[in-house]
Amino acid sequence: MSEPSYRYNAQLAGEIEAHWQDRWEAEGTFHAPNPAGVWAEPGKARARGEKLFILDMFPYPSGAGLHVGHPLGYIATDTFARFNRMKGRNVLHALGYDAFGLPAEQYAVQTGQHPRVTTDQNIAIMRRQLRRLGLAHDARRSVATTDVDFYCWTQWIFLQIFNAWFDEEAGRARHIDELIEEFADGTRATPSGEAWDELSELERRRIIDSHRLAYLSDAPVNWCPGLGTVLANEEVTNEGRSEIGNFPVFKRNMSQWMLRITAYAERLLADLGKLDWPDKVKAMQRNWIGRSEGARVFFTEAASGERIEVFTTRPDTLFGATFMVLAPEHHLADNAASEWPTGTDPAWTGGYPSPAEAIAAYRAKVERKTDADRRAEDKEKTGLFTGLFAVNPVDGRQLPIFIADYVTMGYGSGAIMAVPAGDQRDWDFAKAFNLPIIDTVTPGPEHDGNSAWTGDGEVINSANSEISLNGMNVAEAKASITRWLKTKGLGEATVTYKLRDWLFSRQRYWGEPFPIVYDDQGLPVALPESMLPVELPEVTDYSPKALDPEDRDSDPVPPLARAASWATVELDLGDGLKTYRRELNVMPQWAGSCWYEMRYLDPENHNRFVDEEVERYWMGPRGEGDVGGVDLYVGGVEHAVLHLLYARFWHKVLFDLGHVSSAEPFRRLFNQGYIQAYAYRDSRGQAVPAAEVESHGEGDGTTWSWHGQAVKREYGKMGKSLKNIVSPDEMYQAYGTDTFRLYEMGMGPLAQSKPWETRAVVGSQRFLQRLWRNVVDEETGELVVDDIDPDDTTLRALHKTIEAVDRDYEDLSFNTAIARLTEYNTALTKLKVVPRSAVEPLILMVAPLAPHIAEELWSRLGHDQSLAYEPFPVADPELVAEDTITAVVQVRGKLRAQLEVKTSITEDELRELALAHPRIAKEIQGGVRKVIVRAPKLVNVVPA
Repeated sequence: MSEPSYRYNAQLAGEIEAHWQDRWEAEGTFHAPNPAGVWAEPGKARARGEKLFILDMFPYPSGAGLHVGHPLGYIATDTFARFNRMKGRNVLHALGYDAFGLPAEQYAVQTGQHPRVTTDQNIAIMRRQLRRLGLAHDARRSVATTDVDFYCWTQWIFLQIFNAWFDEEAGRARHIDELIEEFADGTRATPSGEAWDELSELERRRIIDSHRLAYLSDAPVNWCPGLGTVLANEEVTNEGRSEIGNFPVFKRNMSQWMLRITAYAERLLADLGKLDWPDKVKAMQRNWIGRSEGARVFFTEAASGERIEVFTTRPDTLFGATFMVLAPEHHLADNAASEWPTGTDPAWTGGYPSPAEAIAAYRAKVERKTDADRRAEDKEKTGLFTGLFAVNPVDGRQLPIFIADYVTMGYGSGAIMAVPAGDQRDWDFAKAFNLPIIDTVTPGPEHDGNSAWTGDGEVINSANSEISLNGMNVAEAKASITRWLKTKGLGEATVTYKLRDWLFSRQRYWGEPFPIVYDDQGLPVALPESMLPVELPEVTDYSPKALDPEDRDSDPVPPLARAASWATVELDLGDGLKTYRRELNVMPQWAGSCWYEMRYLDPENHNRFVDEEVERYWMGPRGEGDVGGVDLYVGGVEHAVLHLLYARFWHKVLFDLGHVSSAEPFRRLFNQGYIQAYAYRDSRGQAVPAAEVESHGEGDGTTWSWHGQAVKREYGKMGKSLKNIVSPDEMYQAYGTDTFRLYEMGMGPLAQSKPWETRAVVGSQRFLQRLWRNVVDEETGELVVDDIDPDDTTLRALHKTIEAVDRDYEDLSFNTAIARLTEYNTALTKLKVVPRSAVEPLILMVAPLAPHIAEELWSRLGHDQSLAYEPFPVADPELVAEDTITAVVQVRGKLRAQLEVKTSITEDELRELALAHPRIAKEIQGGVRKVIVRAPKLVNVVPA
């Protein structure tokens, strides 16, 4: 029988780590007490001190499991959470799974298994890998969006949104019943002006439905026949293809659920300033919302007199408008002239015999283009004349109306006034179609006249019989013309946004069913809360029906349509048993991730999505002006816009309706960098498995091969696509979890992307081995520490390390904390005997980073309880203070020498040292009249 080994290696590390993970789980070490509700432990919550809610971005349980890039943020938040527990805070840290969505459905289709089977398997794999990391999560609070108990409340939140409207005057959401009351008592006029009680029930319902925050719209959507579903903008690549499957995506109109996020555009912008978020993320959100100040200007179509609304940020250039451009989809283009007006420039007709035929052909071409194609700044400007003219409201000139694909219905009204002198796209269009260009702003001297001038300058060529802008600067002209337009009823100042309402329907199976049915009028009816949850029915064919990828005119067949007995249902919704048709679309994957952080707070609550007191405790505002929310949210910058924007929107609706106390979901946000790794491509440009590549030679002459084929090396984000994944399981087996954790946190600043180098992991292992040897004899397993007092040098080094590491942990600067701990640990190895009082604080400081070895050493040192709640060491200010200082020596007030002296030096000692300095001695050869000493910093000598 072999002797037990006391050497700290991967095997011993694995045994220690398994033991402590089991013990933490058995003892509920990291269970965070709530102040109320199912897990109410108000006394313990108060005893633990200030609360701290730490959150990781919701992970998606992939079948491939984790690679070493995934845990970077999880280890960081775990380190921060463990540190703060030791600082006396009541820390809540949990992790769940964002498990609905198209990837799971596609994987299930490929493997022939039900999505729930594969999803549950993937979650199990990920749970095992995360547990092996030793993450100090409150496992009771873990949720998955696919759990019926979770999506029951996702459906409930949808009903709150459906049963709400946005009061523009109050600037917030209100319950829909309050809107009905205002229509009924005459406080609010109906759209037609008729009395509410004179309208039919159907007319009333249509009016109310048009105000809801969740509404049906026959709107342009991204239809992907190859996947059989509609996609959100973020699921479509810049090339106009599906992110999953790479199928063509087409624009077409469909009836879909929309959420009125645009009503919150101003608040979403304004409250960014109250958040502790990276400036880069705030800028990305501002750009996505796209606030523009300008004016609505009303042109008229010359023949019919129909008013055409245009939004412009430059109303000062109205006198320079020489044509108008409509989106090809604009309804006015349907009224195109039957023949070309006399004298029409042939360049305007495209060679077609009539405007109607030209527009029909142009529309057919545009339908095949992606939004990205249409928005491209450098694309060739195409368009056609409609045969119609618009009357310019400032001077009565008739402007030809064109259609062009660079104008879309998604921005403004789908119509623009074209001022080629002041807009480069309009300039290019005007040049292509021989249209006039009128300067309205004097260009700067650097302008060559071969492009549009978009800068400031003196306004010119801008006057009519009632108003003149000439001589003004651009800002003055904008204000002046906007006031004039308003007095004439021709326009008004306004604000517009690029942000569009949120397309919320998906033609899938694997998603949250809507709590909506349709009556015999085809109108939506919300199910009462007592009928929640609406569970997904079991179907044998759960994949969206994939159609001909190129068939833009095909119609979606939602998988839920196959559950015939579920799709049509008899219900009594208060007016007798009736037949209803269920909503056959499901919610997008974003739905669950919009509110999951609140379910972590109270997941066993079956009466409410979160107890009010519990929510207020963990997420409520700290004081006046604070918006509340999660105290620290860590995740990748790839979710900087949509997830964060959607979650903020949902949260604000719930706040307006009184369901939560915080106005924002995430008070502080931190974006960690990526783990990067070398990847290799063969002669076809295809990635090959990095683990199978061999290197040849050294330095600049190094080459690489894969199974005998030459390959090229590149650097990129670790992931499946580049086949450069390293599994954490490999690291656990080769080095142990604590070594892996220490290496990832020591690679560099958390916010920066960093290169992975497996061979460098051994450095972190050596640190832990030295720490182990400072406490345990590797031959006998006996303690090697002693209860002697540390010497002065060691004591000062300890307290300086404590001060620095405490600060580094607070700042999430784990790499510098590791450097300081390494330096101190190395210093202890040089002592003949390590004092207990010198090494125990080191173990406590190491614990947030490498908790298993720290727990083991703490236990071996005779402590019965886990160190998870041991107070973090506190630095003694006197011992932290520098024991030497630079003293300045002046002669007649001018610097002549510097001395490194002890801070405890006396005035007499400092005077003696200063006068003995060679340079000072030379200056006072004639004698000294006076010496002024301010120990330990200053000596001023006045020679005789």
